[in-house]
Amino acid sequence: MNYRRGMPASRIVLLRAVNVGGAKLPMERLRTIASDLGATDVSTYIASGNLLCTPPGDPDSFDRALEQAISDEFGYFREVISRTPDEVAAALAASPFTGGKHAHIYFLTGVPDADAAEAFCATDFGGGERFAVIGADLHIDYPEGAGATKLTPAKIAKLLGVTGTGRNLRTTATLVERARA
Repeated sequence: MNYRRGMPASRIVLLRAVNVGGAKLPMERLRTIASDLGATDVSTYIASGNLLCTPPGDPDSFDRALEQAISDEFGYFREVISRTPDEVAAALAASPFTGGKHAHIYFLTGVPDADAAEAFCATDFGGGERFAVIGADLHIDYPEGAGATKLTPAKIAKLLGVTGTGRNLRTTATLVERARA
């Protein structure tokens, strides 16, 4: 297996909704699957689907293969979204909500339609959330914490037309730091 040996990872790979709601995916197994698919410099960070690696060949092809391998083995589908460390760092730097401890970046599978993004950002979900869509990233400030919101991934997908997965700013910063180490 090609586990991390002090080399920087070329991708930060984020899996949506693992180890919540019955979708168990041990991080040791995720590392093994990624390695079996040809990834090198493989490591994970916390048990919420954060993988750092250098995939073989085209990153998008690797992401789709990882989705398929997880689906085949575990019986559920989870989106895999990856970015370079520089792209994640740029999203972090662009966050308009850096002062709050409940700020998140929701990494999207694509760039939402401009009208849909504008309408989404103007929607009141009842929790005082603030939003900004910048490219393929949805920035969210949850003043009462992410656990108190009525905003769900299904609502995000329906309103923006793309799915994604969120990470708080601290986790996002740590992923960039670890990917560059």
